[in-house]
Amino acid sequence: MHHATGPAPVAGPLKDFTGDLRETANQPRVDPSRFDTKRRQTLLNLLNALNELSQAECLDRDFDQNPSFEDDRDTPTVDEQLQVSGAEKFNRFQKKINSLDKELRNFGNAARQLGSSVGILSSAFRLRERLAQILFLFRNNAADLFPRKISRQQREFLVNPNLMDRKRNARRRKSMPGRVPVNIEDSLDLESLPEQFENFAAALMTFLKCLNEFPEFTDEAVNTSIKSFEGDLKYWACCLQEYRGQFKYPAVQRYVHDLTAEMGEHIDSITGTLSMFIEVGVPTIRFAQNHAAANLLTLSTVATFFSAVTATTLQFSYSQTGDMLSDAVNAFWFSSLVFSIAAAVNSLLGLSWKQAMYRSPGDRVPWWVLMWIKRSPLVFLVMSVTCFSAGLVLFTYSTHQGKVTSTITTVFTAFTSFGLAAVSAWVASEKWTFVHHRGSKWLSDVLKDALRRFMALRLVSFVSKTFGWSSQYVQKGVEFAGHRCRRVSSMGTITTTAIEQGDNLTTGEYAHTISRSPEPLSPLSPIRQSTDSYSRFSGEGSSHPNLESPTTTFSGTSNSPTTARDRLTSAIRSVMMLQSATSSPSSPFSPVRKRTTSSAFTDASRTTPETGITTTFRGSKVASLISKLKSLETTQDLAAHSALVRHLQFSPNGKFLATSSWDRTSIIFRVGDPCVPHRVLAHASGFVGQVAWSPVGVLLLTRLNRAIKVWTEDGVCRKTIERQHHVQSIAWLPRGEAFLSVEGSEVVKLDLNGNVLDTYRFNRLFIHDVTITPDLQWLLGVGPILYSPKGLHPSKSRVEKQLLVYNIQTRVIENQTPVLNDVRDITLAKNGQVALVSYENKAFPQLWKLEIVKDQARLTLRHTYMPKVSVDFAGPSYFGGKDDQLVLCAGKAGDIHIWDRDSAVLLHHVRAQALGGDLTCVAWNHASDNPFMFATGSHDGAVRLWTTMNDYRPCESSRRHLTVTTQSTPYSVTPCSPSPVDSGFQTDSAGTQYGEYTPEPLTLTPVEDSGQRDRIVTFAHTRG
Repeated sequence: MHHATGPAPVAGPLKDFTGDLRETANQPRVDPSRFDTKRRQTLLNLLNALNELSQAECLDRDFDQNPSFEDDRDTPTVDEQLQVSGAEKFNRFQKKINSLDKELRNFGNAARQLGSSVGILSSAFRLRERLAQILFLFRNNAADLFPRKISRQQREFLVNPNLMDRKRNARRRKSMPGRVPVNIEDSLDLESLPEQFENFAAALMTFLKCLNEFPEFTDEAVNTSIKSFEGDLKYWACCLQEYRGQFKYPAVQRYVHDLTAEMGEHIDSITGTLSMFIEVGVPTIRFAQNHAAANLLTLSTVATFFSAVTATTLQFSYSQTGDMLSDAVNAFWFSSLVFSIAAAVNSLLGLSWKQAMYRSPGDRVPWWVLMWIKRSPLVFLVMSVTCFSAGLVLFTYSTHQGKVTSTITTVFTAFTSFGLAAVSAWVASEKWTFVHHRGSKWLSDVLKDALRRFMALRLVSFVSKTFGWSSQYVQKGVEFAGHRCRRVSSMGTITTTAIEQGDNLTTGEYAHTISRSPEPLSPLSPIRQSTDSYSRFSGEGSSHPNLESPTTTFSGTSNSPTTARDRLTSAIRSVMMLQSATSSPSSPFSPVRKRTTSSAFTDASRTTPETGITTTFRGSKVASLISKLKSLETTQDLAAHSALVRHLQFSPNGKFLATSSWDRTSIIFRVGDPCVPHRVLAHASGFVGQVAWSPVGVLLLTRLNRAIKVWTEDGVCRKTIERQHHVQSIAWLPRGEAFLSVEGSEVVKLDLNGNVLDTYRFNRLFIHDVTITPDLQWLLGVGPILYSPKGLHPSKSRVEKQLLVYNIQTRVIENQTPVLNDVRDITLAKNGQVALVSYENKAFPQLWKLEIVKDQARLTLRHTYMPKVSVDFAGPSYFGGKDDQLVLCAGKAGDIHIWDRDSAVLLHHVRAQALGGDLTCVAWNHASDNPFMFATGSHDGAVRLWTTMNDYRPCESSRRHLTVTTQSTPYSVTPCSPSPVDSGFQTDSAGTQYGEYTPEPLTLTPVEDSGQRDRIVTFAHTRG
């Protein structure tokens, strides 16, 4: 369609142009070569005009088909991609809510089989009701943000799990005179979201409390997930209280919509743990309750059987009355019958109570009721058995049974009764021990401790010691007597052996026998070898050996083949070899720079731009920007630092580029063809985290952890300002007479000498970055809050961040905008009307407009700059182009995205390099002769300059110079003099101080100084 209609509008210009050529041909020919040049130029201009007209028609046609969606009210422009992504986020949240509601319904069905389930069923119903109300509020909020994708839900169609119960209650209330029905859903509004969060948290804790009333099973995972969700709900409710009356603002609505992701994680966790509880916990509780019911049923059966036995035996004794024994027998057996019947009845009562669905929880029942239901059946049965046994013993005596029968009955009854009493006491003591010591000790441990304390008593200790001494004396006497007897017998044996053997044993053999070790040794053992060799030597060369000699020779013999001197020589040789292996021909202070593939020049194939533009816009001006941006490529690669490049910035006049790195240096480059190092600013300690040029471009600030240094553009350190707190960020005032230092919850205004001019305090906000409007009236800041107004902290979710507008004159925060992503940087455009907010990780940069409403300033979201693929952004975003018409952002993988500021259209996308990239920051040169120039920093210390090749044409000598220096020096553009860290040059004497500016270049070797520029190294002032 484009090819059919595109050439039509230009038919007239072609015809006119042909007529002009004919008229020109009829005129006299003046200069043919001049005419050909003019005609060629005219044709080229015509072709360019046709190209721009064709692009404009194509873009206008696409724009008419996909118009820009902008609400009539004060809301930011929302494109189709934002609509789709927002709707998808809400749909995911809705699915998670429905999954939890399904699990709660399944849990209710499973819990109906359990005893005392009315509490958990009621709490589950209330929780489902709160879930429906929360989903209703979030749906209406999403419908306001994404009206084309999310439909609003009517209030009368609100899903209520207890709808039937409410209808019955409503009929009952209508029947009561003077009663006005109340509809709870009438209060459902987005302004009531904090109260809904608090009610939802209360419903969760009620559900958890009812769940923990089942002592048969406790799931720590369910407790942890629910308590974590409850803590975050209270935190959100407390934070949202500050935005009363602002819930219809798009910024607050987006923050509420972003909470769906945080709530979804909690809901997924609860859904998973609740599903596991249904699969494992409910069967376990049911088994425990069935087991307890079976025990009670068994107890009731035994009590009933025992009551029948007691009633049968009463038939033999109830008629015998008149004497004491007969009356005692009847009294015991009648009591046994009463206790057995009571045990049977109470067992059935406890069984019914445990299986009752509507019984009260254990903490709502009086203690005596619980004791009666749980303990009385067993106690009554024991008392019944005791009374029956006592009556049985007395019955043997009252009926004048034989002595053997009476005695055996009495002994057996006493034995069984003692065992019953002992076991009962042991069971009761175990329960007491567990409750008293909380499971840390068992009954046996308690009995051992009691026995130890009993033995520690004075009387018992004296008796035990006396008994011990007497037993020792007796044992010693017995041992002495036995020793005397063994000695006498051994002397007799030795005398007899000597008489029988005579003097056959020689002295050498005796010595050899004594030297033998009584323990078996290994054949290869050095102890065995030395002992055997000495034994042979003593047997052959000595007739009277010393019995201690074998021991002395054995202990002094060493198995090491070397002496102490040899070991020392070997150790020295090893150290020398290690030093020679690790030594480097370069200086020990020379930093080793490891280059990555991102430092190589990027060819045209690696910087293929994105050709398709999904979002449309008007005008051929933006179309011409695309052609310029497509020609962007790396023109210079500067090997600036030996560590990560943290930040970089062009000077306002565009002549200098300042960089900061973690190698404790900051370099000022002179922008040109080629770009050369102008000054190196060395810092004695601390990483250089940020550089900031003054608005007039004559001073440069470098930010350290607890210090700020003021430099001139010639590299002279004018002042080192020490700070007591960590400096998060620095920002110049528009006129350059002072600057702001962000230090935690305070923003300090300092002059160039370090004097504190003013301090702005933000109690609960930890400021990350600030900027100030050109009229010095408002200060814009970003950062997370430290705690909620009630001192609460989130348990699992991310903390709330805020974009605030602070009136410097009235010292009042006029506007607070909540955001959930990790915000880090805010940059104000030149006109002071829009601010660019950058986030960490994969959050998209956003453009916020500063508006004045009723003499108060507030931030309103205008655009969200979305890439086509997920990108992990690196460093802050940047305004670029003429009048800040572009937005530039770099990705950690090497992607570079350039959007149109006013339409949020992705104009150009430089894809990541084929072998990966490692960008850390980006900066645009606003004052360069080439309007399309920016710089990027990387992890390996390289700084690359990007320009359009149409405006950048380095000469052949420059190209040849670039090739040579890339191979010979650490810098790929110009070699530099060795830094003070490289050469070990550092002066701390009284005559020369750090910070002196030396106009003369450092002395270089002939190889380094062959036609190349020198780099001047400057030191910062240090104290102490």
